[in-house]
Amino acid sequence: MGHLTGVVAEASAMKPVRVASLVSMYVQPAYRRGQIGGRLIGEFRAWAKEMGAHLAEVTAYSSNTEAIRFYERNGFTSKAVTLEVTL
Repeated sequence: MGHLTGVVAEASAMKPVRVASLVSMYVQPAYRRGQIGGRLIGEFRAWAKEMGAHLAEVTAYSSNTEAIRFYERNGFTSKAVTLEVTL
């Protein structure tokens, strides 16, 4: 059906609290729109709290508007923008 992978990083000078990062998430197309993704996010957030994280973060490509909307519906908000240039 789907999977989610996350990690928790210790506090650092850049982020003075423990942070849980959602590294990878996938739900098979046949199971999308069935609340599987929302349940995975809920379990991730509960796990992150158990691990002592104070924040959770996820990264999505700016062109992946569907993923961004999904994460926003599940409580995530945009905090940074990464700009790049081809060399």
